[in-house]
Amino acid sequence: MPAGAVALSALFVAALAIAQPTASKILAVQLPIALPVTGSELVLPGAALAYALTFLASDCYTELYGRRSAQVLVNVGFLMNLLVLALVYSTILAPAADPEFAATFEAALAPTANVVAGSLLAYLVSQNYDVVVFDALSNYTDGRRLWLRNIVSTGSSQAIDTVIFVGVAFWVLPQYAGVGGFAPEASIVLPLIVGQYLLKLLIALLDTPFVYLITGAVRRSESTAPTLG
Repeated sequence: MPAGAVALSALFVAALAIAQPTASKILAVQLPIALPVTGSELVLPGAALAYALTFLASDCYTELYGRRSAQVLVNVGFLMNLLVLALVYSTILAPAADPEFAATFEAALAPTANVVAGSLLAYLVSQNYDVVVFDALSNYTDGRRLWLRNIVSTGSSQAIDTVIFVGVAFWVLPQYAGVGGFAPEASIVLPLIVGQYLLKLLIALLDTPFVYLITGAVRRSESTAPTLG
């Protein structure tokens, strides 16, 4: 397996794994100006940055190794996500030497059922969509305009990811199934969607130079690597 594929796979899985235990914390980012819907404060789940990095990794992987390989990465990543959840919950359920610390550990690391359901569904839909759209744009442009397919595929897939995750985790399940411990008003959920997406869109715009740097470096490295045989 090429070293570039290993490195990108590691980045993808690492960012995906850390996203689960950080998704429950809601961040508040103060802005220098007030925006429509969000006002002067962006409210977003703590996993927003980690999930944004997974799209950077998957776009680079699709560019270098093609759609089928990238979809394998996405689906294996989903299984690794389930493994992380299983390991976290098995540790929580295991007997603890210090019950007080065990309660703190559970409160800090255990994602609630609504966050798990929302993140898993959002992941499956948005990541597979991202790979398909990136590859389709690559074929349409004959492999040119990497900046275009990176921004379009990531920007649109991040919108899908945000709406599904926030909608399911912080509105549908808490509101109608009583899962998550609270039932927020729509006036709270909409700023959460907008705040998270604005950050993800900004990252999609800013990470384009890094996509060029990473794919260029990997291509140069793999073109000069010695072959066995």
